[in-house]
Amino acid sequence: MGRRLLEGLDAAEADADPLKAATRLRRDPALAGLPAETAADLVNAALTQARLRRRAREKFGPLADRLFFTPDGLEQATRSPVATHRARRLAERVAPDSAAPVGDLCCGIGADLIALAGAGLAVEGVDLDPLTVAVAGANIEAAGLSALARVREGDVASTRPGDYSAVFCDPARRGRRGRIFDPRAYSPSWDTVLGLARSAPAACVKAAPGIPHELIPDDASTEWISVDWEVKEAALWFGALSDESAAPGPARRATLIRTRTGAPGPEVTTLAGRGLGAPPVSAPLRYLYEPDGAVIRSHLVAEAADAVDGALIDPAIAYITSDSLVRTPLCRAYEVTEVMPFSLKRLRAALRERRAGRVTIKKRGSAVDVDKLRRDLRPSGPEAVVVVLTRIGDRPFCLLCDEVSAADGPSGG
Repeated sequence: MGRRLLEGLDAAEADADPLKAATRLRRDPALAGLPAETAADLVNAALTQARLRRRAREKFGPLADRLFFTPDGLEQATRSPVATHRARRLAERVAPDSAAPVGDLCCGIGADLIALAGAGLAVEGVDLDPLTVAVAGANIEAAGLSALARVREGDVASTRPGDYSAVFCDPARRGRRGRIFDPRAYSPSWDTVLGLARSAPAACVKAAPGIPHELIPDDASTEWISVDWEVKEAALWFGALSDESAAPGPARRATLIRTRTGAPGPEVTTLAGRGLGAPPVSAPLRYLYEPDGAVIRSHLVAEAADAVDGALIDPAIAYITSDSLVRTPLCRAYEVTEVMPFSLKRLRAALRERRAGRVTIKKRGSAVDVDKLRRDLRPSGPEAVVVVLTRIGDRPFCLLCDEVSAADGPSGG
């Protein structure tokens, strides 16, 4: 009954006029014989699912219209491009004829279950919450993957990771007060998660992208993953899934996923650590490069600088400068038109001279309040300018730049 109501509901209508949508649903003849309270609960559930599905399209694309969600489950669920990327790596490393399934511990509503089964792997999901397990089961069925995926209720701390060919674990990172940033407060605890990962033949642990480097164990290789320039997660790989690194210290890499409308699939670029020393430092040159956040989080700015034959404008700030224009997915590129010590008066005059009305403000290593600065500048005019606020040595500086089209330079990186 609930599915029938949901199928007949337009998510846009549910958002724009929920009262009108609820009134229409209550007139459904199938509800006529039900108690009023039951009918109201079904209508409210359908409206909630319609709204969640609309929100979920950003993560799941068209598949969202077939899946089921809880608010917390949707919040923590992995975006489809990231889940697919991880699942492919698991499928490449796990023997396809293995009798043991992959274990998705803390499987949530099943986003990674679906991706793993979609990559051809047999997978068993485990979660402690009965409602979440029911939603994950419904999503496996909705995705047509019941032959490969199953889910059960259970405490992941009591599982035997050695019974699986590999383990994926996404511990809960939300509590009653919202998002949890300290991995030691995850559920299950960080120590428990690491113990599960080390007890499996191969494992991947998902963590928030801001995980402190000192909490990453030496026996894990770590991958920071971004989607369309926004860092989404850190993935810690153990055992047979861990990278071998020629560089000193634990292996690190950045994976950059770019989705494009009309493209057959996302473009995926991976940058691995090569143990490069500190990049050179230079005064601003013709071009300024802003590395992707995953590159910065993985401490691979030196590798990005090497890819564009560049140097840092300050040894402590992740802005790269170069006289070479290199088209690379690792960084955004800007052409520097003016460099000046920061001064509101001088900056306002420079923007007025350029007739700049569309001003993009970026900052790194600067204490300037961007919102206040935008109000103080009062830009007007037809031209666009990128204003970069930063520090060079002990002095605040301002760089005026033009954004460089991806097609403007030779490829590289």
